[in-house]
Amino acid sequence: MTSTLALDVGGSGIKAMVLDELGIPISERSRVETPYPCPPELFLETVKGLVSEQPSFDRASVGFPAMVRDGFVFRATAFSRAVKSGPRDQQLFDSWNGYPLESELSKLFNVPTLVMNDADMQGCAVVAGKGMELVLTLGTGVGTAVFYKGQMLPHMELSHGEFAGETIDIAIGDAERRSMGNKKWRTLVRRALIDFDKMFLPDIIYIGGGNAKHLNEENLISRCIIIPNSAGLTGGVRAWDFAQ
Repeated sequence: MTSTLALDVGGSGIKAMVLDELGIPISERSRVETPYPCPPELFLETVKGLVSEQPSFDRASVGFPAMVRDGFVFRATAFSRAVKSGPRDQQLFDSWNGYPLESELSKLFNVPTLVMNDADMQGCAVVAGKGMELVLTLGTGVGTAVFYKGQMLPHMELSHGEFAGETIDIAIGDAERRSMGNKKWRTLVRRALIDFDKMFLPDIIYIGGGNAKHLNEENLISRCIIIPNSAGLTGGVRAWDFAQ
């Protein structure tokens, strides 16, 4: 039986759990607050401590909030801030941009390791493999993933598109939600969903992330489903199938 360590990295917290080959948890979830500032060296040390609480595993899947190409991290927005939701720190941005996270974590864990965008990994847990499936994660920022006929498309930072005088990532991110209140925030989320629907004509939109809990059914458009935040971990098993 192949066991998988799943790591869900976010701007607020980092979570870990070990799953069996069917995606069923075989350990309790462990979590730590995301430290700020968090250069790569501190991130690896934080993950090492977090994973020490977990049982042994045969491979690892990591969902990371950035553009991930061939195991390298680019545009790590959340981790490029010295304080949570603060402005970009250029030194932090440079330290993460192009960082070989997959190989570094593989050395740390001493097992085969797969690193992908966190929204992609969350989508791996829930997509049905039919038509155009869009995944949106609402957390510190906004993550996106697109699947078509059972294939995961290369990751695109769709939330960096202009929206409401900002980017989608900022306009409906957690800092703006706290600033404007949930009522106005929900209105903006609905507007963003309408825009995504126009752009992609998806057969279904999955909405996850820690802030999905603030949405009500009337805030959504048709063909939307709210998925549990745990999908960011449980997608770690199927992620290997989509990455092949």
